[in-house]
Parts: sequence; structure tokens; C-alpha cells
Amino acid sequence: MSATEYSLDLRDIRFVLFEQLKVDEALKNVPKYADFDRDLYETMLESAADIARNVLAPINKVGDREGCKFDGKGNVTTPPGFKEAYKTLAEAGLVAAGMSPEHGGVGLPHAIDVAMHEMLTGSNTAFSIYPGLSRAAANLLASHYTPEWLRDIVVPRLVGGQWGGTMCLTEAGAGSAVGDNRTRAERTEVEGLYLLTGEKIFISGGDNDMTENICHLVLARAPDAPAGTRGISIFLVPKFNFDETGTLGERNDIYVVGIEHKMGINGSATCSVALGANGPCKGWRLGKEGQGMEIMFHMMNEARIGVGIQAVSTASSSWLNALAYSQDRVQGSSIESMRESDPPRVTINQHPDVRRMLMTMKVQVETMRSLVYSVANRLDRAEHGAEDERDYLLGLVELMTPIVKSHGSDVGFDVCCMAVQVYGGYGYTGEYPVEQNLRDSKINSIYEGTNGIQAMDLLGRKMRKGNGALFMSWLNECNLELEAAKATKRLDDEVSALERARDQLGQTAMYLGGLGMQGNLKGAMLQSSPFLTLFGTVVLGLHAIWQGRIALEALDAGGVSAADQKFYRGKVLNAKFYAKNILPKATALAKTIQAGDESCLEPGLFEA
Repeated sequence: MSATEYSLDLRDIRFVLFEQLKVDEALKNVPKYADFDRDLYETMLESAADIARNVLAPINKVGDREGCKFDGKGNVTTPPGFKEAYKTLAEAGLVAAGMSPEHGGVGLPHAIDVAMHEMLTGSNTAFSIYPGLSRAAANLLASHYTPEWLRDIVVPRLVGGQWGGTMCLTEAGAGSAVGDNRTRAERTEVEGLYLLTGEKIFISGGDNDMTENICHLVLARAPDAPAGTRGISIFLVPKFNFDETGTLGERNDIYVVGIEHKMGINGSATCSVALGANGPCKGWRLGKEGQGMEIMFHMMNEARIGVGIQAVSTASSSWLNALAYSQDRVQGSSIESMRESDPPRVTINQHPDVRRMLMTMKVQVETMRSLVYSVANRLDRAEHGAEDERDYLLGLVELMTPIVKSHGSDVGFDVCCMAVQVYGGYGYTGEYPVEQNLRDSKINSIYEGTNGIQAMDLLGRKMRKGNGALFMSWLNECNLELEAAKATKRLDDEVSALERARDQLGQTAMYLGGLGMQGNLKGAMLQSSPFLTLFGTVVLGLHAIWQGRIALEALDAGGVSAADQKFYRGKVLNAKFYAKNILPKATALAKTIQAGDESCLEPGLFEA
């Protein structure tokens, strides 16, 4: 297997979309999708798969080895092939195919769009960050917060790939504490136009040579704004200023002053940016002053789900590469024949420990994919349901977002680690793709709010919202699926295991809620990350059972090819393996959390 080869699993992608979620059937009566059918969805998926395999994968290793170049004058050059690839992606309408046609998109359902971007991301993670940011910026700017004239100019150009987008939050010394933002925005005589001064760091796609303009979405503070996040506003700051027709003018004073040299995603320009250091830096306000965090969260939440896509895509690539390698790599003899004098050599996929790793990777990737696609599907259903149904579905999206981002990134990284282990020493070299996947995937647990921040958000805000209403909604869905799985009468052990884990999750949530009510917030938040892992472990277990049930129903229906019989049996075995090998970790986590140990909080332990 070559260093640039990319494998994708269209069979499993189709299973989740069309057999598990039934996207084509569920949305066929929605006016927005009246002209779409499964054939069109399949065409779009094949188009994305073709670009992933033949355009992006071949330049993945080049991007990793050569990285981006900074000329010291504010300009970044992307790796060879990136510019041409971005043009190909834009011409295929895949920068933001989920955007509505009025903004230049195709108007695809979120679930189909997510599936396409999983493939594109898996083939070249660093490259995918550029269109991913442009898509997120376009979605934000399409909102009512943006002045209409600005929206009409910028959004179609982002969607069409002529312009790019970024989000500029982080500052030196502030890190994830966005409320410590020091970038200033001075009002001008023109309504909505400000002059910005300050610096931002860790700005993905802060400059590139692929698009003719870049629209930076920048958080800054007006001179008399209150302290903290309440005083933050958001501004559209273009690389090149433009007039009311979109014609580009002079360079705006927002310049890259350096790029980071990272352990992964080297083809993505991670920049330090100076605003207003040498001249006027113009920015147009979105919404009202002080609404910056409220507005930016639209983009950040999309980006957090995007991190989940990135996590499952790199994990899937790693798992499929490890599987293929294990089927070819001959080493050692089988357990049965190892005592013979001259035992035949076997491929390593015959060794029990390697099979355990392969099964672990398989079930983790496939349940993560199920989770991410199901969240996207809830967004589709929420757009067109009645108000009470919409609130219910959006609440579930809100609850699952930190799990998609954090548990997805943790599990995805573990899968990439395990893939390297399957390769052995070869996996640790740059000769094979899993080494790069491992490095590329580490960032997922760090950016868009570290996993610790996501865990505190889940426990401190999402679990408490509406006196636990979001959690109760999820429990309702969980119980409905468990009842459906019970009806098969062939998943009894798996259902019983998940029911126990569900109850332990609920008990743990009550225990932590009790700590909060007693005023021991520090003790409760000490367990926020273990709690998120506990919750995520149970959630993926539910998805394993859900997929196992769908597979059993397909097998019962008959008329299944030999290849599909193997595929469906794999789904049933996923549920069994997860229940016996992964789900018990939920019990251990529940006991650990409820033990209430706070020894690491002992004063003086880590102080200088």
C-alpha cells in the first residue's frame, strides 16, 4: 500500500444514510428536497469519493512534507497542488453543497453533505480545513446578523470558492479564555464600519494563495464595552477591501506575521495575524455590539461538529489502511500450528491480538460515523418539523455536540494509535499513511474548545438545561431503540448490558448534580471529562445496537447477496463486541466518578 493511498467505506456510508437513517425516504416529502432522490444523492457521494481518491489523496503526503511557506511579508503559499485542487472542488460545487441555491449551493441535506465531507477530509485533512472554514463562514454570514448588502456580496463568493473564510478568536495569553480578548474596534463615521487593532494567533487558513480574497470573522471589543464576553463584538474583516459590487480594491491592513510549525496538518496554514499595525484595518460589524459570542457560537458549533467529521474521517482511513495491511503482511505462524517444526507463515490478520485491534477499530469508527450522521440528520428534520418537534431535535443536537467533538476526537485518536500498532514498526515510519493520520488527528481534541472545556459545557450547562430536559430527551430516544432491539429477540445480552450502562449514567449524573447542589462545584467539574467519556461510551454502544438491529432486519428480509450477508453479520458482531469489550468501561467510569476522590485538589500539591 502506497504512502498516498486512501481507502474509504462507501458501503458503510450508504448503510448509515439509506438503511439506518433512511434519509432519502424521510425527506422526500419535504418541499426543499422535492427534486432530490437517492440517485442524485448517490451521484453526489460518488463525485466526492472521486475527488477524494484522485485529487486530494495524491497531494496529501506532499502537503505534510512540504507544508506552507511564509514569505515574511504577509503572504502564505500553500503546498503544491492545493490551489488546483481547491479549484476542482469549487467547480464540482463541493465547497458548500449544503448551502441553499439562493446562496450558490446545491441545498443538499446536512447528512449527505456531512458524508461527502467525511470522504474529502479523510483523503487530505489539512486541505479540508480551508473549504471547511469557508463553508462555516458562509453559513454564519447567511444569517440575519449580516447586513443584506454584505451578505449578498460575500456569501456566494465563499460558496463558489472565489473567496475563503476564517474565524479569528484566539489571542496570545488568552487562549481559550475568549473573554480576555484585547483586540480593539474603533467606531467610524460610517454606520457599521470599524477600525480594528490587535493580534490573533492560531488562525487556521489565515492566508492562502488559493482564493482571491479572504473574509476573516474577528472578535474584538469596542472602547467602552464591558469586560468579559459581554463586551465582545464580531466583525467581517476582508483581506482586500471591496465595493458594493464585490470588486476588490486596496489591501486591508490585516497581515500574517508568522506561521506555526506543527506536529500535524502541515498543509493547513496556522497563522499569527496583526490587525491595524501599519494602517487602517477595516471591519464591518455583524449584529449589534456585544453580540459577538452569541453570533460566533453559530460558527463554533458547526466547527465542533466538523471536528467530529474530521475525527471519524482520519480514524476510518487509519482503520481501513490497517485492515488492508493486515491482510497482506505475512508474519509468524498461526496459534494452532506454532509448535510445528516448520509451520506455514500466515498474514497477521490471523493473529488473535491483531483481530482484537481490528474489531475495536471497526466498531469505534462505524458507531462514530453513525453518531455524527444522526446529528446531521436531526438538523435536517428540525428544519422542517413542527415547532415542538424542532425544539426537541435541536435540543438533542445541542446535547450531542460536545460528545461528537470530544468523545469523537478521543476515540478517533485511539483508533489512529491502534492502526500504527497493527503496522508495528512500519506504522511508525512515514512510509505508510497511518503515521501522518496519527499526527493529523491529535489537533481534534485541542481546537474549537479543548475537550476539557467541552466536558464542562456538557456537565455544567447542557445537562442542567431545563432541569435535565435535554438528557431526558436522549433517554427517551435510547429507550425507544432498546425496545426495538428487544423485539428482535437476538440482541438480549447486548440490550441488557446497555440498559445497565444507561442506568449507571443516570445515577452518575444525579450524583454530580448533587455535588453541585451542595456547593461543591469544583468537585463536580473535576469529574466532567470522565463523565463525558462515560456518556460517549454509552452513546456509541446505543449506536452499535441500533445498527445491529437494522442489520438483523435486512438479513430477515432475505434476498441478500453474499457480500451483504458478511456486511450485516459484521454489524451484529459489532453490537456483541461493543457490549462485551467496550461498554464495561462505562461501569468502571461510573464507579470511579462516584468514588468522589478529590486528592488532586489538595492545596499546595502543584503550586510553585
